[in-house]
Amino acid sequence: MSHMPEKNSWQVCQHCGKHVHDLQWAPDFRCPFCGVLQRLTADQRLKITVDAGSWQKIDLKFQTTNFLNFPGYSEKLKRAKTTTDDEEAIKIGIANIGGFPVAMGVMDSHFMMGTLNTTVGSAIKQIMQIAIEQQLPLIFFVASGGARMQEGIFSLLQMNTILNQWPDLERTKHVVINVLTDPTMGGVSASFGFKADYVLAEDHAQIGFAGKRVIGQTTHEKPAENFQTAEDLLTHGLVDQVVARENMRTKLITLLRLHSGDDVHD
Repeated sequence: MSHMPEKNSWQVCQHCGKHVHDLQWAPDFRCPFCGVLQRLTADQRLKITVDAGSWQKIDLKFQTTNFLNFPGYSEKLKRAKTTTDDEEAIKIGIANIGGFPVAMGVMDSHFMMGTLNTTVGSAIKQIMQIAIEQQLPLIFFVASGGARMQEGIFSLLQMNTILNQWPDLERTKHVVINVLTDPTMGGVSASFGFKADYVLAEDHAQIGFAGKRVIGQTTHEKPAENFQTAEDLLTHGLVDQVVARENMRTKLITLLRLHSGDDVHD
């Protein structure tokens, strides 16, 4: 029997550079040395959030195509689909969290940095409509690098069309919760990212519009070390609460129970 470690069982933490075994990341994918979180896939997020066996995936209405014939986009789409085994940068569906039924949209930064394009925008509006029709609370796990440049103005228009549908969602009186994760940037943060009844942020998440490097080059000033962190946004009143990943499911259950009319014991 080989005494060599199993292939791909160790990863380097992108923050502190330490080698971390897969068993040390589990179950919340937090580095045991520096405490910084790994970015989760949509499937990983669902696994630690929803009740086991309750996820009901809803197929997206549209498939992404290179309709502008942007150079290299078709190849990037194919590569993203192969590496993630997903069709796009979001999953939508219905699940239970602590026994409470919810509609959910879970964005995935592993698919072209979770960029907002026509298909992702359509999926967001699709799950909003389902939440309206079925009178369900709605939870978005947000992870995005911004609008997808390969679809030009059509990506940017998703910001407006999502917000145009938001008043219909608000009229249902069911709670909407956005969980901002690392990263939440660009057009997503500028549109629906901060629009929910509750805006929670995962600890250490980078949240903003333009990145620190771009801002530094534009202003010729070095941004503060904690600039655009979830913790910094909390001090400025831009998010309601920063929640550790280990506590996020419990926090969501508490909020869902609060808005269901049941007694809150957590």
